[in-house]
Amino acid sequence: MQGSTTGSTTPFEVAVVGAGAAGLASALGSAQAGIPTALVGRHAPVADGRTVALLDGSVRFLQALGAWDEVGERASPLCTLQIIDDTGSLFRPPPARFHSAEIGLDAFGWNVESAHLVAALRRCARSQPNLTLIESDATGAEPGEANSRITLADGGVVEARLVVGADGGRSPLRAASGVPVREWNYPQAAITTILAHDKSHDDVSTEFHTRSGPFTLVPMSGGFRSSLVWVAGKAPAERLAALDDAALAEAVERQARGMLGRMRIDGPRGLVPLRGLLASTPVAARLALVGEAAHVFPPIGAQGLNLGLRDAACIRDAVVRAHRDGRDPGGRAVLAAYAAGRRIDAAARTAAVDVLNRSLLTDLLPLDLARGLGLLAMTHLGPLRRIVMREGVLPRFGAPELMRVKRA
Repeated sequence: MQGSTTGSTTPFEVAVVGAGAAGLASALGSAQAGIPTALVGRHAPVADGRTVALLDGSVRFLQALGAWDEVGERASPLCTLQIIDDTGSLFRPPPARFHSAEIGLDAFGWNVESAHLVAALRRCARSQPNLTLIESDATGAEPGEANSRITLADGGVVEARLVVGADGGRSPLRAASGVPVREWNYPQAAITTILAHDKSHDDVSTEFHTRSGPFTLVPMSGGFRSSLVWVAGKAPAERLAALDDAALAEAVERQARGMLGRMRIDGPRGLVPLRGLLASTPVAARLALVGEAAHVFPPIGAQGLNLGLRDAACIRDAVVRAHRDGRDPGGRAVLAAYAAGRRIDAAARTAAVDVLNRSLLTDLLPLDLARGLGLLAMTHLGPLRRIVMREGVLPRFGAPELMRVKRA
């Protein structure tokens, strides 16, 4: 259902601000549970060659939301993860391979273009009962005793008992709420694009660890296309981004050691400065933050959007429990429970990605030794190897309802 709220203050139970993947998933999750929900935001896809590796838990969530069939048609399975140390370190370990079958999965996850994922979720939202789409930007939100009042750029007003802030890394709702954040920048940028290549990727995702950051090739559907995330220093990244398609493809082929044969650029490009952000808490008065409104980190390890989708699944669980028990979904107790579950997960994932990225940028022997020994341990110690793989795909404890493995 779509509509305008100009002149109307009919309260919703939940209003989600932000029409990206995390916001769409949050809105669909509560609406499907029969909770009157509004989704506030304009759809503005960005064509920059970015894809997302949806891990197993995220796929389960999308299946529950009814979006996976369409997404899966254009997604490629990630059955094997390969890590190659290309730092030149004295303690360089041999390449490590991790197979999804070792932890009982057909695939660790599935890689799909970000724009296609958002479009599929948007189509689900347009036909979802209990969900009103409001095609306007929010300019502010003011929490009250019973509701929060959201003002819109078109002059309209939306009232809701709970506002879910999914409005991105520079979230106006977070800023207005006064939630403190820790922000930092990296001396790097990521080049993103889509490649066609002569040799099949065989569903293997390969990550080269270099002194300027990870260089990652992630399989795409068809066997002969991959997405690229090439993290490099800012100046080198800018020089690479300025190359024409043929020269950039040649540089990628060289960096990949020719493992996929001849390459050509087969999609749009992007150049993304690397930055980090972590909110001190994902909640404020009648406000829950999800996705990049709560945490931002580099495109490393397929954690960013997967963490945002876990946020969306967790706030859905909190809202559904409150609705079932007749409690206020924007009340302090509900928000405190959501915050307790998300704070540790977000902080741990952010720290892990930060440590890995920074460890690649230094040539200190103790750090090289620690990184090399850690990779060797994961390669050769079966129990540790399986624990790391499972935790990377989905935390074992505290998984939201729609991401859990269904037990017979």
